[in-house]
Amino acid sequence: MKKTLKSDSGVVLLVCLAILFMLSLIGIASITTSNTDMRIADNEYKMTGAFYAAESGLEKAAVEIWQSYSSSGAPPSPLPSDTMSELNYTYGYSTVDGGPAVPGVLTGGAYQGLVGYLKTFTISSIGTDNTSVAGVELNMTVQDASIPIFQFAVFYQNDLEMSPLADLLLGGRVHTNGNMYLQAGDDLYINSFLTASGSIFHGPKEGSGLPTSMRDVWIKDATDIYMSMQNHDHTFLDALSESWVTESLNRWGGRVEDGNHGITELYMPVVSSGGPTNLIDRGDGNPDSYEHDAGLKIIDGQALYKAGDIWINITGILTASGAMTTGHFYDAREGKDAYTVDLDISRLNVSGYFPSNGIIYASTAYSPSQVNGLRLVNGSQLANALTVATDNPLYTVGDFNTMDQRPAALISDAFTVLSNGWNDERSWGSPPDRQATQTRINASYITGNTETGADGYGYNGGFENLPRFLEQWTGVNFVWRGSAANLWYSRQNIAGWSTDYFSPPNLDWAFDISLLDPAKLPPGTPMANVVQRTRWSQKIHPAPRL
Repeated sequence: MKKTLKSDSGVVLLVCLAILFMLSLIGIASITTSNTDMRIADNEYKMTGAFYAAESGLEKAAVEIWQSYSSSGAPPSPLPSDTMSELNYTYGYSTVDGGPAVPGVLTGGAYQGLVGYLKTFTISSIGTDNTSVAGVELNMTVQDASIPIFQFAVFYQNDLEMSPLADLLLGGRVHTNGNMYLQAGDDLYINSFLTASGSIFHGPKEGSGLPTSMRDVWIKDATDIYMSMQNHDHTFLDALSESWVTESLNRWGGRVEDGNHGITELYMPVVSSGGPTNLIDRGDGNPDSYEHDAGLKIIDGQALYKAGDIWINITGILTASGAMTTGHFYDAREGKDAYTVDLDISRLNVSGYFPSNGIIYASTAYSPSQVNGLRLVNGSQLANALTVATDNPLYTVGDFNTMDQRPAALISDAFTVLSNGWNDERSWGSPPDRQATQTRINASYITGNTETGADGYGYNGGFENLPRFLEQWTGVNFVWRGSAANLWYSRQNIAGWSTDYFSPPNLDWAFDISLLDPAKLPPGTPMANVVQRTRWSQKIHPAPRL
């Protein structure tokens, strides 16, 4: 028995040693695993930091491109490129020009489907931590799209208001760089994309003095079905609604979006500095003026025709032929006599001095005591495509561009439509003396309006009165096809809107779909501008092996 016990006396020691060995292995493994986890966590931390550093480079370059286009309409020179260190990370970025702008269709975003002139830039940015453990390379394509402004049915630089008294069916895209206020005395139908860089509201703008109408505003969804802004409980879905973003996307399928959805301003790259009114201001010290582009200009009653690089004074020729005369009538909205240069388009067509490039510019010095303006008469047929630009009020008499329709645009301080029934002598009479007859205009236009609530006036008349009227139009159709833009507040014809001097027409208005063909745009069509991110990719620069 003693012998047996003696032979087992070392087993306990061996077991203890084995247990200690196993515990040692577990401890070593735990320490190794812990160190590995710490190194992995540290690498992941540094990788995340490198990613954000690289992303900073992308954003700095993209913002520089966006700022350059928004301020000058051109890419930055030199293109964005730099190396910077912040905290424990370094990032370097560079930009490659993708070549000249080319015509193309926008394939993404709220402006998809529009035809523009597309220019791309590829930005590359590499971020690393300063111990060179981690590195991330990011690449992004930025696309600048110059979009002809007349591809929008309605384009506003400031707040857009609509409150038509009768039914209005509006085709084509509607955009404003401000807020949008929609309501109707009857029903308002909009059958395309509706975008605002501000917010979209149902009801009148504050200061308009208009009551809120409970009539429907119908907007087509992505399946071409009209969906109302009105909810089942008779409230309206707009930017004041708690679930505006999600509900608007559900209701209209992405066709109604505002700043809450990420819509940003569309800029005017044709204006290199200053405001959009540079387009119509005289050319002295103003490189953006249409005066520089004109083939025929009429300055303070003197007509000049551009033959090659030489300006020829043709005042006597146009006056003798009756192509250029003077007009005098009463503008009841302004409460002033209007004195106009009357341009007879039918006589200009055959004069031999129709501008070869299709652009006419006119300007008469402003007078606070009277209206000095330009008036187009006998314009039912144009010899060729035509754009007329003036810093004065512009009037048209009767049908315009209705025979053998040509691309045409009218750009002015204010735009007033005088019907086929207009008579200068009766313009000083009471409103019933000014009886309109049906009139049609096929032309795009850019013009000014007054500001709702400014200078003691209420509603500015909204989009439905952007072209101004001086006659009794009750029951009479005003037919218009084209594109409309409001880029400024009027500076010469500044009287507020009211129905004291006129009655509104029946509006038979529609977007001219031929404007979606760049070859059918009016001469010198201004461009709106948007910069979009289109592609993004990531490449990991592997860290050293553990």
